[in-house]
Amino acid sequence: MTAPHPRRIRVLFLCVHNSARSQMAEAFANARFPDLLAAESAGLEAGTLNPLAVEAMRERGIDISQQPTRRVFDLYNAGDLFDYVITVCDESNAERCPIFPGVTQRLHWSFPDPSALAGSHDERLAATREIRDAIEARVTAWGATLAA
Repeated sequence: MTAPHPRRIRVLFLCVHNSARSQMAEAFANARFPDLLAAESAGLEAGTLNPLAVEAMRERGIDISQQPTRRVFDLYNAGDLFDYVITVCDESNAERCPIFPGVTQRLHWSFPDPSALAGSHDERLAATREIRDAIEARVTAWGATLAA
């Protein structure tokens, strides 16, 4: 007889529009720790997926092109419960996020907003890759501590 699987840790990644940072964090969490984490993402407002984030994630073998963008208040109003709520936007926007009932941990990881990048497509893609890599490193390191 095998031991029952423990419940996966529910994680919600939040940013302003759910268009890049939170989407990338959700995708990395679910890809790197599928048996440990059940990650979702949302934004303070529903946005549109950032095509640079989609392109940068595709380079890592992860397709987020069909991911919906969602409003955090829709999840909040539905009564969804999470073990962790992790904001990935700047401090001023992180403070606008709701407090979820039953949340055991609230974390803040600040990453630049890819939608605020300037320059040519190649310059913005290069900067988005840096943000992607920073998010991947943070999610991977954090997930490894939970798995230990």
